[in-house]
Amino acid sequence: MNKRLKTPSAAALLLLASSTLYASEYLVDDSMFPPRDSAKEQLGKLLMYDKILSGNKNISCATCHHPLTWTGDGLSLPIGEGGQGLGIGRNTGSGSEAITERVPRNAPHIFNLGAHEFQALFHDGRVSTDNTQSSGFQSPAEEQLPIGLDNVLAVQAMFPVTSAAEMAGQTGENEVANATAINQLGGSGGVWDIIANRLQDIPEYVSLFSQAFDDINTADDITYVHAANAIAAFEASAWRCTDSPFDRYFQKEALTADYQQASSVASADSITGAQLFYGKAGCSSCHSGPFQTDQQYHAIGVPQIGPGKGDNLPGYFDGRDDFGREQVTGDSSDRYKFRTPTLRQVALTGPWGHDGAFSTLEAMVRHHLDATNSLHSYDTAQALLPSRLDLDALDFIAHNDTNRRNAIADAIEIQPVELTDDEINQLLDFLHALTDTQCLDLRSTAPLSVPTGLPLYD
Repeated sequence: MNKRLKTPSAAALLLLASSTLYASEYLVDDSMFPPRDSAKEQLGKLLMYDKILSGNKNISCATCHHPLTWTGDGLSLPIGEGGQGLGIGRNTGSGSEAITERVPRNAPHIFNLGAHEFQALFHDGRVSTDNTQSSGFQSPAEEQLPIGLDNVLAVQAMFPVTSAAEMAGQTGENEVANATAINQLGGSGGVWDIIANRLQDIPEYVSLFSQAFDDINTADDITYVHAANAIAAFEASAWRCTDSPFDRYFQKEALTADYQQASSVASADSITGAQLFYGKAGCSSCHSGPFQTDQQYHAIGVPQIGPGKGDNLPGYFDGRDDFGREQVTGDSSDRYKFRTPTLRQVALTGPWGHDGAFSTLEAMVRHHLDATNSLHSYDTAQALLPSRLDLDALDFIAHNDTNRRNAIADAIEIQPVELTDDEINQLLDFLHALTDTQCLDLRSTAPLSVPTGLPLYD
């Protein structure tokens, strides 16, 4: 965070003086989030950390979205079902229980994703609100997605449990994995039904579900939709972080029009960095609004690392490419596009990029300033990938292929911007000023135990 307060420069004061015209664009209030529900939140907190939701009962949602790693996992690519440990100390497991592959995309943070503004989630937006669907949402489950989900955050919670690499396990290991293998997600005998049946057998959960939901009177009434809605309620409340120096500056500026007083909550460098962000550096062309995202999809040339998502450029058959948004739309013009992430808490949520290719925020910022050169000169040593020889051999196949790298470069939309080192540092100061310091200690958002008695950690 910013280490000092300085007297604002003339340029910074000019920014302050002009910002009254658009300060309201950045103010965040309670109306932007769903109403609080303490019973759902308490239930969701326990479900978030309970390994009962995984096929082999050896991994929870929180393994890859943990408060001690800022609601991510601190790795470039997650180590899912079969791994051991937490955060950067997590390994690939051992023996027959070891992972079979890395999860192909970075575990995104969950800060502020409960806000109504977020109508699509995942790096490619594969879950989104869609009133033409019976469920009210577009998702990979299509017609199998049940009705009754509260929002896209709840829809998102439906899917990690259906992924063999993330939580379900491998075919033959358990009934969840077997259902996943044949894409039987909804309905009797589907993934969500199997997990709901597990929850129905635990008296403490039955009591908690009945307290949280009016339509649950007996154990048989519990569905995985209820669980997903509870998890979303917990995430939306526990990890709402909207009291940063940036927020306090605009609140004071908007309420008092006292530019000197407003500037007292942020350093001069961070204010100058804001001027660069919303001006010369061009960041706000995509990172706009109160959560610094246009909620759109852009190709910015992040190096492709890891196993890929099964896509192939013409002439390739190994599935090491990741076409991003094109996987959802089927439109080749969306190739290599990914969602613009919110920048709230961005200083804490590395590694950065859809596949966590960049291990420092400065490297991510510098990439934006000259994406093509950054792509071609990418240092693979910065990728945070727990080592295993067979997996290591796959991690950089796509990146090291000139044709594939050129294809990513040709799709880049952002133009080079020239900034001095001092300006880059000021821009970084501004990004740090998007950190709500009350969310630095998130220990209270983790339980001490869960109703199943399963261990919280390996």
